[in-house]
Amino acid sequence: MLQYQIVGDDIQYVKVFLNPGEKIYADAGHIMSKSSSVTIQAKMRGGILSAIKRELTGATFFVTELIGPGEVNIAGVFPGKIVPIQLNGKGILVESHSFLFAEDSVNYDARLAPLAPAILGGEGLFLATFNGVGLVFLHAYGGLYEINLMPGQSIDIEASHLLALEEGMQFTVTRVGGFKTMLFGGEGLYFVRVVGPGKVWIHSITAQQMASALMPFLPGGQKGGLPF
Repeated sequence: MLQYQIVGDDIQYVKVFLNPGEKIYADAGHIMSKSSSVTIQAKMRGGILSAIKRELTGATFFVTELIGPGEVNIAGVFPGKIVPIQLNGKGILVESHSFLFAEDSVNYDARLAPLAPAILGGEGLFLATFNGVGLVFLHAYGGLYEINLMPGQSIDIEASHLLALEEGMQFTVTRVGGFKTMLFGGEGLYFVRVVGPGKVWIHSITAQQMASALMPFLPGGQKGGLPF
C-alpha cells in the first residue's frame, strides 16, 4: 500500500514514501522535490492515442514517472485541498487540470466529451478518466464538498466547480435561465446535473475566480498584463 502524508491545511502538499521499485506517475509541473535516489522520467502513459487525447483535453501529453526508493513531495498550483481517491475497479471522471498523481496500477486516459458541453461547460470538464485499482490524488481549488447521491437523486453543479464524479453516473450540461440571467446573474452560464447513485466531488472556487480576484493587484491592474 502506498505510504503518504498530506501536509498543511489550506495550502497543502503530499509527502510520498516510495519503496525500492515502487512507482507513481504525476502530472507535469507539480513535483516540489525528491530524494536523489528516486528515478524520474517522462513517459507517454497509455500509448500514443491516450497521450493525444490528453493533450486535446488540456492535460499533459507526457506524465512524469517516479521510481523509488525515496521521498517525493508533490503540490497543487492554487490554495486548496488535496483529495486521495481509492479506486477498486470503478473509475472516475475528473476535471483534467485537477490531476496530481496516481499509483502505477491506475490507468489514465481521456474521454472526448460532446462538442457543445466541452466548450460551453468549461474547458477540460469530464475529460480525464482513471480506472483500475489504486490511489488517485486530485487537487481541489479552495474547499472540498463531497456528496453521495442515492439512486434517482440529483444535484445541479455550476460547471467549473465540478471536480470529479464516479464513472457510470448520468450527467447533462444545461444553460441556466434566460438572457437576463446569463448577463446579470453573476454565476456561470452552464450547470451540470448529475444523477445518482454515486459520489461527486465539488471544489468551492475555480481557477477563473482566483485569477479574477488577483487581477486588480497585478502590475497593470485591469488594463491587461505586465508593464513589459
